[in-house]
Amino acid sequence: QVQLVESGGGLVQPGGSLRLSCAASGKIYKIDAMGWYRQAPGKERELVARIISGRNTNYADSVKGRFTISRDNVKNTVYLQMNSLKPEDTAVYYCNVVGIDTNIKYFNYWGQGTQVTVSS
Repeated sequence: QVQLVESGGGLVQPGGSLRLSCAASGKIYKIDAMGWYRQAPGKERELVARIISGRNTNYADSVKGRFTISRDNVKNTVYLQMNSLKPEDTAVYYCNVVGIDTNIKYFNYWGQGTQVTVSS
């Protein structure tokens, strides 16, 4: 089993910043990718940012230049630094971790979600 604990969401004014964290723990042998997705009301879940093999990153066009994803390999934690937030960034943000567990089986887990609201 792998557990994910998210933190860092909240209410922020337009132009403000938030930092999300997601810590993975449990029977982890190797993590291949860690990422953040979001889902706004009435919309499908979409990729925000992802870091693969601890180095390669992908970002949604809508967040490029404003959001930065990073990973602490020792703590198995992924961070999403969100700057210059806009009302359209309002959504529930979900952490996703993909890897291999100690039974050498593939896993793909989602966090419980954290609400980010950008409003004046």
